[in-house]
Parts: sequence; structure tokens; C-alpha cells
Amino acid sequence: MKAYSRYGTHRVIEPQGVLPQAALKIDATPVCYPPECLIDVDILNIDSASFHQIKQACQHDENKMKEMILNIVKNQGKMQNPVTKSGGMLIGKVIEKGNDFHHPDLNVGDKIATLVSLSLTPLMIDEIISINLDNEQVNIKGKAILFDSGIYAKIPNDLNEKLVLAALDVCGAPAQVKKLAKKNQTVFIIGAAGKSGLLCSYMAKKHVGPHGKVIGLVNEIAQKELLEKLGYVDHIILESALDSVKVYEHVNKLTQGELADLTINVVNVENTEMTSILSTKDEGIVYFFSMATSFTKAALGAEGVSKDVTMIIGNGYTKNHANITLDLLRENKELHDLFVKRYVGE
Repeated sequence: MKAYSRYGTHRVIEPQGVLPQAALKIDATPVCYPPECLIDVDILNIDSASFHQIKQACQHDENKMKEMILNIVKNQGKMQNPVTKSGGMLIGKVIEKGNDFHHPDLNVGDKIATLVSLSLTPLMIDEIISINLDNEQVNIKGKAILFDSGIYAKIPNDLNEKLVLAALDVCGAPAQVKKLAKKNQTVFIIGAAGKSGLLCSYMAKKHVGPHGKVIGLVNEIAQKELLEKLGYVDHIILESALDSVKVYEHVNKLTQGELADLTINVVNVENTEMTSILSTKDEGIVYFFSMATSFTKAALGAEGVSKDVTMIIGNGYTKNHANITLDLLRENKELHDLFVKRYVGE
């Protein structure tokens, strides 16, 4: 008799002994085993770093992107970008629950967003209907598996499901900022006008208080103008996150040489590790939520400039992260409406 695991190791094809996220290939057969639930998938929200890489590799051609995504899923049994190693998340309807799937609040017919990465989720795509090049959402017909160890959020009745998907894809970031940002601190957000960046900026502003400071880094005039209009940051730096020294000089000047107590990196491009590290004071914290982060570059880079900072890998999960993030959209109409415009198109 086949042994089933709540962590999904029974789905791993190669190499044996690893969990599904680390596996090169998993079994995506749309059959519901005991510690699983089967989902009828409507929408994939591809991780920003992954989507950016795919879009660049395919020269923004939607048909080529469809082909690339289909090939990735066919070859690996999951949507894990072989370059960035990241995935994303999905929305779908529960169509079957296994006997050992221990989530009594989840019922057949419930619409959910999975809060675990597509890089570990067994996925079979029958058809890609469309790709939105602006918001990283892919409309499909397909099936997916959620393991008993997985987490999810039911789609609330008061928010649009595409809006919910976009927000929950990054819900670990603002929830972690809520834990890390302290009163009167200086918080530096790299990529402050993106999806994660806006949520993190707003959360940071709430927690540092009137005597704290939030600095946002963007690389486009339109992004700077958006941040000025929203007012979530106290200072805006218009510079490339790839130019570590120039960014450091801006932060150094804005803080009178103190630098940031907490730096949040949410950009979707590589080689921004040293920008984060240089801009953070000794014994400060750097939180890397970006999936383009290299552990090697961060660790050896900090050593190379004698920087004593605590570096945190962005855990996509923290307690109650889904509700924390959705509540930001509920309490701030301006932020809600901006997300609707970007990710719903209404």
C-alpha cells in the first residue's frame, strides 16, 4: 500500500527524499489522495520575479509566454520557474477532499486562494486562456492539489477575487513589516511603488508613527508621482536599485548618516542585495522579500563591506498574514481602489 504524507512527498518523482518545493519533478495527476484536496483552478498569480523573467525571455509576446508556462508545468508538474525557482499562487474551487485532509472548515464548492507557492503545488494545465502582461495574472483551465500541510484563504464576499489574489500573493510582506517596524524608526523600502512595496510602505508608516520616517526607492517618475500622491512615505529616492553606492548616498544624506533601522527589499530584479545592506545601519535589519535575492551575494557582500546587519529571508507565511493584508485594503479606500485598477481592471 502506498504511503501518503501530509507534506506531499508521495508526489515527488525526482529526486526522492526531498519535499515538493525542492523537487525537480512532481506528479500532478489530478487525483485526490487521502491527505489532499483537489482544486479546479481559474487563475494563477505568477510570482513577480518569475513573471518578469518570463516576460523578458519571451520579449513580451503572450503566445510565447503561454508556451513557456505550459512547458514548465508539463516538465515539472508544477509552476516553478527554472531560473528564479519561484512560483506564485492560485485561485480555484474545491472539488474534492481526501479522508485525511484535516481542514474541517473547508468544503467542496468553496472558492479559495492557496497561500502556498506554486513551486510546490501539483498543477495540470488544460488550457491557458489569457495572460495579463500588466498584473502577472494568468487565466487558465486546470487542476491543482493542496496538501494537508498547506494553507489557504477563502475568498471573502466583500472583496473582488482578483484583488484578493493579487494581495494575498504578497501578504507575507506587510504582515512581517507589522512585526518588524517599530515606533520612531527609519524604514527604507526598496521597490516602494510595486504591489508589495505599497502595502509595506503603508504598514510601515502606520507603525513608525509621526516621529518615524519611511523612505521609498523607485526608478520611474510615474512611480515617484504615485508615492507623492498617496503620502505613504516621507522621502522618495528616484534611482536604480542596482546602483548600490548612489542609493546609499541618498539614504545617508536623508538620515544624516544614521542610515535605516529596517530595510525592506521587494524588487523583482537581481543584484540589489548590496543596495539593501549598505543602506542599513550596523545592527539594523534587512528583510529580503524579493525572490530575486541571492543568499551568497547577501552573505558574502555584507562580509566584504564589514556590515553587521541581521538579514531575514522573507518567509511568505506569518500568523494571520492573509487577514492582516486584506484589512489594509478594507481600511484604506485609496489603496483599495488603486489595487482594483491594477489587478481587476474595473
